[in-house]
Amino acid sequence: MFNNNKPLIIAGILSILGGLLHLAIIIGGPDWYRFFGAGEGMAQMAEQGMAYPAITTAGIASVLFIWAAYAFSGAGLIKRLPLLKTGLVLISLVFVIRTLFGIAAVYYIDHPYLNELQVRPAFMIGSSLVCLAYSLFYIVGTVKNWAALSSDTPA
Repeated sequence: MFNNNKPLIIAGILSILGGLLHLAIIIGGPDWYRFFGAGEGMAQMAEQGMAYPAITTAGIASVLFIWAAYAFSGAGLIKRLPLLKTGLVLISLVFVIRTLFGIAAVYYIDHPYLNELQVRPAFMIGSSLVCLAYSLFYIVGTVKNWAALSSDTPA
């Protein structure tokens, strides 16, 4: 058991907080979708009572909760999950890609949604830095337990 992996524990807590924030956005409604960068289209759909924004946002929250479980499993706090090592590597990679794409997309890709974000570059850069922090906790924690994650013994 390797439950002294503070980076993965922090990664799991951050993922839970991210998931809860996404659920709060659903409850907060259109103004929250706007504030947190979901775009005017999502905010307008929420104003019209369409289910798409809530379903999409709940889906993101669900993914973040699953990723938290993988972080906690990698830290040895819960039962070993399937494909634990692969999952932690992929989660780390997704956060790194989001970090890089989030910053580059605002400045180099011409798309209506991204054009909305160009008006508020501080939001996209800030959220990209948050994703960078998430990725670093996942990466450091995964590397710290690399050998144990490779074994067939339960966490």
